[in-house]
Amino acid sequence: MKHWKVAVLAALCSGALHAAPMPVVTSFSILGDVTQQIGGERVAVQNLVGANQDSHAYHMTSADVKKIRAAKLVLLNGLGLEKAELQRAVKQSKVAYAEAAEGIKPLPALEHGHHHGDGHDHSHDHGHDHGHDHGEFDPHVWTDPVLMQKYASNVAVALIKADPEGAGYYRQRFNAYQGELKKLDSYARAQFNAIAADKRKVLTGHDAFNYMGKRYNIRFIAPQSVSSEAEPSAKQVAAIIRQIKREGIKAVFAENIKDTRMVDRIAKETGAKVSGKLYSDALGSGAPADTYVNMYRYNVRVLSDAMK
Repeated sequence: MKHWKVAVLAALCSGALHAAPMPVVTSFSILGDVTQQIGGERVAVQNLVGANQDSHAYHMTSADVKKIRAAKLVLLNGLGLEKAELQRAVKQSKVAYAEAAEGIKPLPALEHGHHHGDGHDHSHDHGHDHGHDHGEFDPHVWTDPVLMQKYASNVAVALIKADPEGAGYYRQRFNAYQGELKKLDSYARAQFNAIAADKRKVLTGHDAFNYMGKRYNIRFIAPQSVSSEAEPSAKQVAAIIRQIKREGIKAVFAENIKDTRMVDRIAKETGAKVSGKLYSDALGSGAPADTYVNMYRYNVRVLSDAMK
């Protein structure tokens, strides 16, 4: 009987050493995946905005407030991606939080930043306020895998601070993940460098790819600004239609988070064919975009195919 009790006690003690995973809440699915890749078995990640969902259109619920309050750590993107109501709820919860984009030099949310990528200003008569809901910065830093190395580092630092016992584990996984991000940059560079610079032009639904444009010298044009909630005027859409015809832009893409009608209409009026769907502000619910790395490889592959 005594041996049996000792065995039970030993089992209980070992269970305490392997505690339940740390509950972490992330604001959207791409950040959630980065956190999972670094956190591994030591974290249980919940996203407030899930796969194929639009962070710009997110409205907080009472269930989300409960998730935040039950977490040990909350991770936000920063740079204005999260609305004021979410930022306020996180601060009021008194739960530890961090911003993954901290310390990354952001691009300004300029009046249609179509000039990102080729060193020339291609601003047109698109009169909308690019700062809608975002303030002065473009929050879409995840479209540049080089900047994502700092982003992932910030996630690792936040996890270590919240769970110091897992420091070695998190560092090891971060180092491996950083290697994946470096490979991703090399892959993107090789694919895009194989395309003539004057062919690197793409139409997307909203301005989500300016960091990719700057990194790989691609011009992205969009009828909507960095927030997908800002509806373009008829004048802005007409200006984009003229530009596509004038410049012979062939790569036209819808996005996984958006209604495709605007892009379909532009494609129809210009005679361009929609090349497919890009994953912009959210992962997919499965292949080919179930992780950030897979999503990025897919986007690079379809973009480079369409621009050739």
